[in-house]
Formats: sequence, structure tokens, C-alpha cells
Amino acid sequence: MPNYDAIIIGTGQSGPALARRLVAAGRKVAIIERKLFGGTCVNTGCTPTKTLAASAYVAHVARRAADYGVMIGGTVNVDMTAVKARKDAVVAVFRNGVEQSLKTLQGCTVYEGHGRFVAEKKVAVNGSELTADQIFINVGARAAIPPIPGLDQVPYLTNSSMMDIDVVPAHLVILGGSYIGLEFAQVYRRFGSEVTVIEFGPRLISREDEDVSQAVAGFLKEEGIDVRVNSEVVGVEKQGNSIVAKVESTGRVSQIAGTHLLVATGRRPNADDLGLDKAGIGTNARGYILVDDQLRTNISSIWAMGDCNGQGAFTHTSWNDFEIVAANLLDKDQRRVSDRITAYALYTDPPLGRAGMTEAEVRKMGKSALISTMAMKDVMRAYERGETKGFMKILVDRDNKQILGASFLGLEGDEVIHCVLDIMYAKAPYTVIQRAMHIHPTVSEFIPTMMDKLKPLQ
Repeated sequence: MPNYDAIIIGTGQSGPALARRLVAAGRKVAIIERKLFGGTCVNTGCTPTKTLAASAYVAHVARRAADYGVMIGGTVNVDMTAVKARKDAVVAVFRNGVEQSLKTLQGCTVYEGHGRFVAEKKVAVNGSELTADQIFINVGARAAIPPIPGLDQVPYLTNSSMMDIDVVPAHLVILGGSYIGLEFAQVYRRFGSEVTVIEFGPRLISREDEDVSQAVAGFLKEEGIDVRVNSEVVGVEKQGNSIVAKVESTGRVSQIAGTHLLVATGRRPNADDLGLDKAGIGTNARGYILVDDQLRTNISSIWAMGDCNGQGAFTHTSWNDFEIVAANLLDKDQRRVSDRITAYALYTDPPLGRAGMTEAEVRKMGKSALISTMAMKDVMRAYERGETKGFMKILVDRDNKQILGASFLGLEGDEVIHCVLDIMYAKAPYTVIQRAMHIHPTVSEFIPTMMDKLKPLQ
């Protein structure tokens, strides 16, 4: 029975980085991967989808070339075989990099197989049983499939199987109007697909403020995407070469026929086949592994990092999980999950960068606050680029002058948000950034201007 100081299950963002730190600290480490090295981000998430979005953006700009005084003869065509090949090549670089770095890491043994707990400090893989005093779970999440009648009888796609598509679907029907669904919707519309988005709720991306949801729906509709909200899919069936979704809205049932169906209705943790019960590891009602503020499970020798712990479903939260575990375990630096500020992006074009609280959350808490907004059409950089959709919004605590949150929907919003995020982490008053001299012409230069125009939140 091989004995190790530490076992890591999964090679997403947290696992490999922690393996390197543990080995550097003199620990003997085993790391287990059942399928693709690099996890969701590298294989079916950030890396491939943003690579596809880059190709879609080029197609979109090429169609608008005349707006910039550039004449392109003929129709802009998309070669999906070439698009997919480019995406696969980019993914391969990162996936192979993770795999080779682990397999050549002295002090680390790689096991390729499905690891399952057989006891609190024992994991079985490929017929062997490994033991360690410390075990770290980094198994990620996958698409959640809703119990829609008939769905199991038709071919449908998820964010993972979309990576295998090498054709432009004639009509892509997407179930779910949130982050994953909307990114794919715009990408494939720009590739040339007819796209319909079906959302059960009253608006898209319901986690965001209503003005953000409306703005996103607006520019998606302008690109020709059919957005259906307040719509429940009550059944799915195959009709000839079409997949038909039966949709109930305002008491009436209609049918939407497409050539391809993408299910993007949420995520579920990959924790249901790990033998967690054998180790006594607790989970919540949705199957996420329960952890404390330093990512320990209810078993003191076992930690859970990344999407499987329900503390954030992003690459950057998974990486931060690694940093928190390593700091507490190896650096005697007391870091906590509760110290981090919510931050993420929606990678439509234009993108949304979000940090801290939404306006709705500020209102719900009854905080005395100040607010400032600016339309992207008033930002010189955006106007020069011909990309003026969206707006920026910042909320400030009226009493202590600290920034409560921001939503930047517009050109480079996913980058600009960090100006605000860093001030928030510093717990500095908004006047610090208000007095900063930013470079012109940039989007960021208008943040100090927005601070000059703060008004009471009514």
C-alpha cells in the first residue's frame, strides 16, 4: 500500500499548484486525474470558449469593416473546422503543459484513474489503495441536466460536448439565459447560426441588476438572437431532423424547432462518485462538499478546493482556494475565504466586469450609499473604437467612503473592474482613485470622473 504525505484528487486550477508547493516543502505527493489534465477551465471552460469567442469577434468585426472605412469584398464566411482546430491547438498547449509539469515533478506521483475514498485517509485508484495524512479534493463540476420530459430521448449538448462541434448549427436552441448560455449564444450567432435562448426567469442573468440584464438582452437582440424569458420548457422531442422544445409562456404552449440543443441550466459538483461517505465527508443538499473558512471539510485532514465546494464557480476562485490552503498549511498565514470579494466577468461582447455588491443588494441592505453611472458612448476610447454599448456603475458607502461594488458593462469592462477591485481590497476610500491620474485615452480614466459625480442612491 503506497503511503504519501498528501493525496490530491483532481488536476484543475487548485490541484497542480498545491502539488508543486507541497513538493517544494518536502512532502511526498500523489495526484490523481481520471480524464483530462487541467480541469474545466483548460478543457471545456475558459480557455476553449474564449478562443471561440475570439474567432467570433473577428467575424463580427469583419462584417462591420465598412464602418471603419475598410472594404472587404464578398461575404464573410466561417470555417468551423479551422475554428475548432485553432481552439483544440490552444487547449492542447495548456492541457499538455499541466500534464507534463506534473509527470516530471520530482516527489509527485501521477495516477491516471478514478480516485474514490475507501476510508478517511485512504483512496483507491486503479486497484491500488493509497494512504495519506492529508487529502485534498479538487474534482470540479459539470453541467446539471434538468428533468425535462423527453430530454433523455434527444441528442443534446452541454458546455463540454459543444467543444466537439465542427459545424455551424443551422439553429441552436439554448436552454438557460445565464453566463454560459449567453456566451455560446453570441459566439454561434456570429458564426452564422440562428440562435434562440429560452430562460425560465423573468430576465436574463438574474443575478445581475435589472439595468444590466436589459442592456445585455438589448445588444444580443440587436445581433439577431431570439431571447425568450418567462418561458418554461415543458417537453422536448425529435421531429425528423429537428429537435423541438415545447415552451410554456403566459399560459400558452408553443414550439421551437432547432437543429441543435444546448443545455446550459446550471452546474453540479463532481462529488457524487468519490465515496465521500466512506470518509465521513459532509455535503449540502445540492451535493457540494461542506468546508469551513479555510476550506477544511468536517474531517480535519481533508480539504475541498474549486468548484466542488460551492464557494465559487470560477477559475480565479479555485486558484484563490489553493492560495488559502497553501498559506494556512505551509506559510502560517491565516487566510480565509470570507476575506475575498466577489468578482467575475460575463464574456459576451461587450463584456461585463463585476465586483462586490450589486445595486439591488445595496438597496436590500438599506445602506446609505452613493452611486455614479456613465454610458459607454460617453467614453472616448469606446467611441473611437466604435464599440459604445453598455455603461459603468459604481456604488460607494456614504459613511466610510469605501466602494461597495461596481458593474462595468462595456468595452474592456473585464479589465477595468480591477481598478475598483484593488481599491476595495485595500479598504481605501473612493477618494484615492478619485484623485488618481489615469492614462488617456483609456476606459479606466473615467473612473475618477465618475467619482466626481457620485449622487445619493434614492
